[in-house]
Amino acid sequence: MADRVTVIGWDGSPLTAAARAALGAATLVAGAAHHLQLPEVPAGAERIRLGSVALAARRVAGHRGTAVVLADGDPGFFGVVRTLRAPEFGLEVEVVPAVSSVAAAFARAGMPWDDAHVVVAHPRTLRRAVNVCRAHTKVAVLTSPGAGPAELGLLMEGVHRTFVICEELGTAREQVSVVTSDRAADHTWRDPNVVIVAGGQATTTSGGWIAGRDPAAGPRGWTLPADAYGGGLGEGEREPLRVSQLARLGPRLGDLVWDIGCGSGAFAVEAARAGAAVIAVDSDPRACARTDSTARRHGVQLQVVHGTAPQVLEDLPEPDVVRVGGGGAAVVLAVADRRPQRIVTHAATRDAAERIGRELTEHGYRVECALLQSVELDTKVWTETERSVAFLLSGVLPTRTT
Repeated sequence: MADRVTVIGWDGSPLTAAARAALGAATLVAGAAHHLQLPEVPAGAERIRLGSVALAARRVAGHRGTAVVLADGDPGFFGVVRTLRAPEFGLEVEVVPAVSSVAAAFARAGMPWDDAHVVVAHPRTLRRAVNVCRAHTKVAVLTSPGAGPAELGLLMEGVHRTFVICEELGTAREQVSVVTSDRAADHTWRDPNVVIVAGGQATTTSGGWIAGRDPAAGPRGWTLPADAYGGGLGEGEREPLRVSQLARLGPRLGDLVWDIGCGSGAFAVEAARAGAAVIAVDSDPRACARTDSTARRHGVQLQVVHGTAPQVLEDLPEPDVVRVGGGGAAVVLAVADRRPQRIVTHAATRDAAERIGRELTEHGYRVECALLQSVELDTKVWTETERSVAFLLSGVLPTRTT
């Protein structure tokens, strides 16, 4: 019974001496079709076409002999090593890595990638991968059949990005294409491929200290004071209410947030600062312009949609969490029909709060309501400068992961 497996990464370049030695001694080789055609694979070795890694791991664990698994790029980076190391297989894994497909893609594009997010797109994770591409200026997408460049482009509607599409890296059929996101669906792309999604407003031009998005970029705090937005925030945008709304929604990387009645854009910007993709909606073109300006000033990516809710919501992509800043019960109910995981809104009176709460409950949401009262003081003379009161309502779908 095998208790050790050597995993060899392949990036199209000649195999190293260590890789050739391990492969030459193999009595079982698992890999994709193009791996099994490599001349170094022993003629007498048992060959397994790699589809399900878990099934291959069981075959490897039960094999009496020397096993090798071939994989593209660095098999420890979103690769087969994680599955092979699962305790259920009892395998000791030795890895001979190669250049990862993500590193190769950025090299072909001549771009640094320490500031990039890297996501995996399967049909079940495609929507979340798209949300990361909406929210950030540089993302590498490891695609799969049914979740490739065309599908990414279709779901990026309304957001302009540049796609660098790297097909069959390391092979004789390698090809690198640059297209706009709205044209990606006009072509059939070969698998495997990696897509670099770039564009939007970059926030940094120099090297940082952490890979991906720098969490220290921008000022501290979940929310920012009114003067960070030029003052003049609406009643529903004041900081105490925004803090509570953010805490209940918990926007995060991979989420799509709707901010309906975005006003000055304060909440939309803060949701985007948390890493989420945001669509900000308002019927007032001045609010839309101010939200766009606010986002640019704070260096975050978001999409602004001018229109009247609930009608304008019909064509928007599915949200994960929603803030309803305006429109009342009719908009809240239209949102609830789309079944986001969480909804927050506020009401000026108890009667209005009770009505919204009842409707959310009837839609299957678990509802909480709190009366928030905040008083701001001038600390020079300790006198009251501003007072606000609002009923904060939040609805959570208990049957979904939150």
